[in-house]
Amino acid sequence: MEHVEKIIDEKIQGKALVTENKKENTKKLFIESYGCQMNMNDSEIVAAILDKEGYNTTQILEEADLVLVNTCSIREKAETSVRKRLQKYNAVKQVNKKMKVGVLGCMAERLKEKFLEEEKIVDLVVGPDAYKDLPNLLEEVYEGRDAVNVILSKDETYGDISPVRLNSNGVTAFVSITRGCDNMCTFCVVPFTRGRERSRDPKSILEEIQSMVDKNFKEITLLGQNVDSFLWYGGGLKKDFKKASEMAQATAVGFAELLDMCATKFPKTRFRFSTSNPQDMSLEVIHVMAKHKNICKYLHLPVQSGSNAMLKAMNRQHTREEYKTLVDNIFKIVPEMSLSQDMIVGFCGETEEDHQDTLELMKYVKYDFGFMFAYSERPGTLAGKKMKDDVPFAVKKRRLQEVIDLQQEHALYRTQQHLGKIEEFLIEGTSKKNPNEWKGRNTQNTVAVFAKDEYQLGDFVMVKIEDCTSATLKGTVVGYSDNN
Repeated sequence: MEHVEKIIDEKIQGKALVTENKKENTKKLFIESYGCQMNMNDSEIVAAILDKEGYNTTQILEEADLVLVNTCSIREKAETSVRKRLQKYNAVKQVNKKMKVGVLGCMAERLKEKFLEEEKIVDLVVGPDAYKDLPNLLEEVYEGRDAVNVILSKDETYGDISPVRLNSNGVTAFVSITRGCDNMCTFCVVPFTRGRERSRDPKSILEEIQSMVDKNFKEITLLGQNVDSFLWYGGGLKKDFKKASEMAQATAVGFAELLDMCATKFPKTRFRFSTSNPQDMSLEVIHVMAKHKNICKYLHLPVQSGSNAMLKAMNRQHTREEYKTLVDNIFKIVPEMSLSQDMIVGFCGETEEDHQDTLELMKYVKYDFGFMFAYSERPGTLAGKKMKDDVPFAVKKRRLQEVIDLQQEHALYRTQQHLGKIEEFLIEGTSKKNPNEWKGRNTQNTVAVFAKDEYQLGDFVMVKIEDCTSATLKGTVVGYSDNN
């Protein structure tokens, strides 16, 4: 553990995150993000890079000099939304002739020719690993040329960029720790749009967290396509770890160590992480979660299907039995753990028996939350190339509704377990339904609403839970927690 402690001790002495050489801000940037939290965090990185080039962010589309949309290719709905927004941008562009429009992120590689040459609806296309090239690409655009860079990197982690926090509540923030993914799930396009998996230097992660703590942020979520795969051995792709020197391998930092470092260094800061993959989730991580009060007792643990046949077709590297065993062990180590799922309904070849296996697995786990989708074929994926999308839409729709209904039932069961208890909540903002109420989250990621009284945004408060729906707890604040 000496190398771990050394990293902690050296954190402050390390080089500062990039802030120098900033130009005077005279231009306006409008940026929208679709898809996962990683995309949201990437937009914050882009805003930081362009801030140095003289761009202030704006929420008024019509006044923007540069409009960027950070795209997602995971779901068909996200792509449809992006196309509609690009049409809107171009309508505004007819009035604001100086405006330039660009596409960032996961749609960039697949649709670069279509956007730039065929439809001519954007001026630049930039992939997830090329954001530092934006200043050069913008020079190309302003000289009258289309600009594109969708080259994937083996080492880019943006660890030297201090993100601009967009639409921040000033309480919670995201910190990316890995980029890319090596898990070739047949339904997923991420390995092709974000490249191979690599991890960020722990020192730079701690530096970024320190900067957030200094700004009074109270909760940090560590982000990655697969955070459990975090592995820092001096830089490079995870797949090349076995080629590293004996010293590099011996001093490598895995996710459990990183999580322990964060929680130890910042005991008053709450930590979450997402997303986990069952095949890479180690019980060492769960033990670290049990060890630290400030690591939230919540795991997003996507299973995608309860059928072994479907898991194999999806190239998931676990079985339903292995997943159940993992869940059993998690609850043994952290009995109060909250779990959420991703579920794909109607994948290629899914039978009624497969669907029933999914429902049975859900009944076994009783997830607190769920993110459920009907399968839609994504161009560029292995399933899109080699498998037939053969489950009729009407069947997908019916199965999805059954999954949603069951998840609603389990969500209510889980929220009811909080009734009568006094729990700690972090105040994140005002309730959407009542301006006189705060909303906050407990360690299990469950939202509660309660009267504002004298309490303030960012306070940790103790709330007695008196009522609930399947999604929200309702209660009364009984005082501050000892975490303030």
